[in-house]
Formats: sequence, structure tokens, C-alpha cells
Amino acid sequence: MRMIFVNLPVKDLSRSREFFTALGFSFNEDFSDDHAAYVVVEENIGVMLLTEERFKDFVNGPLADPDAGTGVLVALSAESRREVDDLLARALAAGAEPWKPVMDEGPMYGASFRDPDGHVWEVMHMDMEAVAGAMASGGGSGGA
Repeated sequence: MRMIFVNLPVKDLSRSREFFTALGFSFNEDFSDDHAAYVVVEENIGVMLLTEERFKDFVNGPLADPDAGTGVLVALSAESRREVDDLLARALAAGAEPWKPVMDEGPMYGASFRDPDGHVWEVMHMDMEAVAGAMASGGGSGGA
């Protein structure tokens, strides 16, 4: 079984914990301390929030400045359009900034925001039944 760990530097760990708690995520306290907080996204997906000083222990060179450019998009799947809208609303209420307009392209629906440290998060719902129906009716591309 593979696991995915996204590591993100944060300026204020307490504020980041409050933000991700407001989004509905829990924390694994076995892997959290004064310098790190492990956000449980799903059983095999976690986000390690690290104070900037602690994050520097894991990288070569200076930290990227998310205000100067986007270095990574953290994308999460959603079960429904409603879940996309709900997570976006909770994020904005907890201090996130809107990033791009809501995307509504047929079976794909998504929203995005910047967390309090400037990291970009996308939340996407893909209506797989609509995709399957389009592919069955010849609506999908068969390649080049």
C-alpha cells in the first residue's frame, strides 16, 4: 500500500491547525508537535504542516515564496458538486482567499483557494457516469 504525504511550510502552525480543523480535517497527534502537525486527509493521504524553520531541515536552498508564484497545486477529489462548494465556503470563512473562478466544464466541477500561507488548493468533482456516457456515445477522443 502506498501513502502520499504532502509537506508544506507554514508561518504560524497554530493558525494553520485552526484553518484545517475548520475545513473538517483531523490531526494525527502521534506525528504532531510544536513544529509540525499531521493533517489526516484520508487513511493513506496526509499533509504535514511544518513551521518554516522545521521545513528548512528537509530542503536545499531557500523556501519558495507562494506570494511570488505558484509552485504546487494541491488537488483533492470531492464526492459531489455540493462537497466542492461546501469545502470552498468553509475555507473562505476560515481565512482562505479565492484563487480562480469556479470551473464548471460538463462532468468536471471544481473550485480553488489559497490557504493562509498562500498554498493553492483545488477541490474537484468528476461525474464519472457522465464521462462514461460520453465515452460510450463516442464523445471521447480516442487519441491522436
